[in-house]
Amino acid sequence: VQLVESGGGLVQAGGSLRLSCTASGRTFRNYFMGWFRQAPGKEREFVAGLGWSSGGTKCADSVKGRCTMSRDNARNTVWLQMNSLKPEDTAVYYCAAIPLGKAVVVNSADYWGQGTQVTVSS
Repeated sequence: VQLVESGGGLVQAGGSLRLSCTASGRTFRNYFMGWFRQAPGKEREFVAGLGWSSGGTKCADSVKGRCTMSRDNARNTVWLQMNSLKPEDTAVYYCAAIPLGKAVVVNSADYWGQGTQVTVSS
């Protein structure tokens, strides 16, 4: 089972980015696909998530109004779009698969991607 992220990089403050997460190795129909991030010296935190089969985007308060997720079931891929980026958005962003019904927290994830670095310059 693999979750592979891509799309990170260096972005200027106020800019946008789109991260992708492609899943393989099993069906994720009964999973909630989440994005978490971890900045240096800080704990990993939830950013946004989307049910694989249904439901809208759930965003953390820190990015609410600036985040959108979408999915393509045929391609087993979900995307995170973030706008109006701020330097405090700088972190390694991780894709995670959480079984439906479990709390959307780090310890609930069954699978993690390797992470992709996002750096927002001021």
